[in-house]
Amino acid sequence: MVRSKALARCGLVLLSLWLCIQSVPISVEKAKEKPKEEDLGPPQSADTGLHYDRYLREVIEYLEKDPHFKEKLKNADMDDIKQGKLSKELDFVHHNFRTKLDELKREEMNRLRMLIKAKHDIQEGNGYTVDHQALLKQFEHLNHMNPDTFEVEDLDRLIKSATNDLENYDKDRHDEFKRYEMMKEHERRERLKKMNEEDRKKEEQHYEEMKKKHADHPRVNHPGSEDQLKEVWQEADGLDPEDFDPKTFFKMHDSNGDGFFDESELEALFTKELEKVYNPENEEDDMIEMEEERLRMREHVMNEVDTNKDRLVSLSEFMAATKKEEFYEKDEWETLDQNPFYTEEELREYEQQLVNEENDINKKSAELAKQREELEKKQEELNAQKLGLKQVNHFF
Repeated sequence: MVRSKALARCGLVLLSLWLCIQSVPISVEKAKEKPKEEDLGPPQSADTGLHYDRYLREVIEYLEKDPHFKEKLKNADMDDIKQGKLSKELDFVHHNFRTKLDELKREEMNRLRMLIKAKHDIQEGNGYTVDHQALLKQFEHLNHMNPDTFEVEDLDRLIKSATNDLENYDKDRHDEFKRYEMMKEHERRERLKKMNEEDRKKEEQHYEEMKKKHADHPRVNHPGSEDQLKEVWQEADGLDPEDFDPKTFFKMHDSNGDGFFDESELEALFTKELEKVYNPENEEDDMIEMEEERLRMREHVMNEVDTNKDRLVSLSEFMAATKKEEFYEKDEWETLDQNPFYTEEELREYEQQLVNEENDINKKSAELAKQREELEKKQEELNAQKLGLKQVNHFF
């Protein structure tokens, strides 16, 4: 259900990857030099978790090799990028890099064609109706009507698709988690139905005991609060909480030294709080729920601190947040066990969906079985005709 940590923690969004490029001023004379052609190794930037992740990162890495584009990128603001103004600068990118971008696009088109064909074959083979619109959505990050060259429209589509997809990434994770929890409860209730009265009571009692045991944990500090950061400062960094200094703390936990907290670096700060609630050795603690809790904590801090909404926390944003009233929040953080994952109505709707899906599968299975019977019957008729022809030929 939950993706690997590298995917689950989105890393940098497209805009952040660009805005945070470590670049130096480029002189006019140097910009006129013919850039060297070079092959890219594996992309070095953080994995975004998107299905077109490699294509996205390779395009970015080639574009930042072009002196003109890199200079424009360094001076671009967020609105310019979102509105497609930066995309128009593609026309000034050196021919060598445009050629490489063309190759990347053709490789991506071939990958998508193979993916679509495989999905199409699997769906048709299982008797499912092929959703062509859903398949075409796989191509939204490029202009598939022009399969050969990388143009301004391709860059514009890539920016808009990555921005939109990554903004919805956390929502998709929440929805996935809710389905996981509803399935878990559905399966628990189904098991209870199959038990006798005595076993059912024991199971229900054990279930309630595990819930109480899980809820009995130390106080959880508000993510991003002074108390929470001081606890990291003391327990993880081994420093005196009386000497806590926000600027020093930021630099210590900016693990790649780029001057920003990305989502992964930010989530790492919550490990001590999460360990108060979740232990992989405890039956009552669900590690999938722990990752949902981590996501909730990160979203909370981002909403409070990330003022320009680029999914990164700069040193200036962090320092400004330490001066807000919220930084001194003393209330305990409400963990997942204090917040219902879903309503009974949502669970009933989900269970009805499961019933409908099972009915559809059974119906398709019956249709396939009927088709198989008809084919076997026709095969028998053909075999009989062949035998008859053999006998006639033998007679003459």
